Amino acid sequence: MSKKSTGKIGVLLVNLGTPDTPNTPDVRKYLREFLMDKRVIDIPLVQRFALINGIIAPFRAPKSAKVYKELWTERGSPLLYHGLDL
Repeated sequence: MSKKSTGKIGVLLVNLGTPDTPNTPDVRKYLREFLMDKRVIDIPLVQRFALINGIIAPFRAPKSAKVYKELWTERGSPLLYHGLDL
């Protein structure tokens, strides 16, 4: 027996987090917390730690912080406040 389609579409919104501020130290902290999850980068812990703390966070955080500063508003991170508004 097959189910009949209702023609409705569902949308799943997932927020994986946002830094506390658009400043480089907070963006670096956010990247480390997010990327250290083994479900995000699926390699052994020692290699993941070295990759994130030795390469990704130090070099990516300043670049990402610059973009976050362009998007940040008086309400904070658009990802956070739009999610809360929904």
